[in-house]
Amino acid sequence: MRKNSFGIAAFVLVIALVAGVVLGRGNFAPQIAQAQMEMDHTRTVTVVGEGVVKIKPDIAQVNIGVEVVKPTVKAASGEANEIMDAVLAALAEAGVEEKDIQTSGFSIWVERVYGPDGSFDDAQNRYHVNNNVFAILRDLDSVGATLDAAIEAGANNIYGVTFSLDDPKSVESDARAKAVENAAAKAAELAALNDVEVGAVVSISEVVGQGGGYFGGNFAAAAQAYGGGGGGGTSVSPGELSLSMQLQITYELK
Repeated sequence: MRKNSFGIAAFVLVIALVAGVVLGRGNFAPQIAQAQMEMDHTRTVTVVGEGVVKIKPDIAQVNIGVEVVKPTVKAASGEANEIMDAVLAALAEAGVEEKDIQTSGFSIWVERVYGPDGSFDDAQNRYHVNNNVFAILRDLDSVGATLDAAIEAGANNIYGVTFSLDDPKSVESDARAKAVENAAAKAAELAALNDVEVGAVVSISEVVGQGGGYFGGNFAAAAQAYGGGGGGGTSVSPGELSLSMQLQITYELK
């Protein structure tokens, strides 16, 4: 009987200790509940601001190629190398620096000819050798003349001209600043429509893709390599570029 009474007393003591711990820590419960309530009732608005900056390009990028077709690989490769050497010399004479010229592709493939019996007639094979270089032209006033010089040197493939900026960082910063202004205006408009005010910025992130950092532009006509004719030289116009940056910003509402 005494043994059972001792066990019951010990159980009651454990219950009392646990209750004391819970009651002792119970002072934090209202604070936790209040913080949770504030988090649950925080109102925000998220918008995407866009900043667009119009700029003039300062470099042109062009792919220039040489293609030679001969009955043997040796003949085709030899002639292609000779022509490309002449093209590189023409680019250098036009003021294109060596650091701005890079081989962008080299390939050899055979055009096989079938005989009457359906087998290959190796004597009729034609070997194609392609050698291409990527060049950055920094003098936009001489782009057309530079392309003409490359063509006269033997280049027979021009894969288009792309205009851009050599260092777009400062322009990107201007576009971001405009994106922030645009986002703030959108948030203020949405807040006013709902009879609330915009508070502090909660988060901000840059939208990658969907136009962010993309050189769009109204220079479609400028991207053509051949614009001249009737005895005139190659005509190329840089036009104007449009750089767009997008920022997603979340604001508090108050």
